[in-house]
Amino acid sequence: MAIRIGMGHDTHRLEPGGPLRLGGIDIEFDFHLAGHSDADVLLHAITDGLLGAANLGDIGQLFPDTEAINANRDSAEMLDIAYRRVHEAGWEVINLDCVVLAERPKLLSHKDAICHRIAGILGCSRDQISLKGKTGERSGEVGQGKIMQAMCVCLLQQRP
Repeated sequence: MAIRIGMGHDTHRLEPGGPLRLGGIDIEFDFHLAGHSDADVLLHAITDGLLGAANLGDIGQLFPDTEAINANRDSAEMLDIAYRRVHEAGWEVINLDCVVLAERPKLLSHKDAICHRIAGILGCSRDQISLKGKTGERSGEVGQGKIMQAMCVCLLQQRP
């Protein structure tokens, strides 16, 4: 069985006004992520990790911020399109291990809903998705609440 690992990373600025879109769900919060699309930092990191593992480029190649169609685009739709390409190339998800770096909001109460949403987009089981929240311990731009970052390691296997 052939397997591949991909790593995704993304960073977006936090700006006043909520809600916060993270992992395909809206979280009640007094800030939102700024970007060309809906700026869902977690779904962007997952998309990049999956595309990288399948050697299909990256999110910026597939959804360039220079194209009007991608303005305010739903990142769940972007992930779905990217994963269909991964699947068509003969790969399927074994598991995802994700980390969100943010001082606030605390993610524990949203973790299950986010993981279920991601599993639904990818057509896999909830237990194939791991999510951890980490703070910046009040240091750097994460710790000062200026940015949010996400990382994801994706393990794919070749379909028989």
